[in-house]
Amino acid sequence: MSRITPCLWFDTEGEAAAELYTSVFPNSKITDVARYGSAGPRPEGTVMTVSFELDGLEFVALNGGPDFKFNEAVSFQVSCKDQDEVDHYWSKLSDGGEEGPCGWLKDRFGLSWQIIPEALPRLLADPDREKAQRVMAAMLEMRKIEVDELEAAAAA
Repeated sequence: MSRITPCLWFDTEGEAAAELYTSVFPNSKITDVARYGSAGPRPEGTVMTVSFELDGLEFVALNGGPDFKFNEAVSFQVSCKDQDEVDHYWSKLSDGGEEGPCGWLKDRFGLSWQIIPEALPRLLADPDREKAQRVMAAMLEMRKIEVDELEAAAAA
């Protein structure tokens, strides 16, 4: 069966990004670093690609030049079991980046992430639609998702 491997285009920061990501997620590692040769198109010896795994999921970081930038059309969603995990991933990935609304952030490389506690989709799917809408309204006021505030909105 074929595999799908996300390839992330960086200017020159692919190795630094892979180092950050593998330091943040458990069971993660860099598996290979390939360098440009004499044929180019970048200087010989500079990092071309970095293959890495995030909790078993394979990725490639390509140092392809400044032509393309990340945007919010693609993001990676991190499902967190509790507030401690939300706080951990939010802190590590937003460091040097940009906090966005509703659990979204951009890391220092411009890649978008959604840091989502497991409580959020559960509360939003509550059969009591008024409760679910209170949770939605509370979430829309947040940057980092706060589970206690979601639960309070649900209970109101």
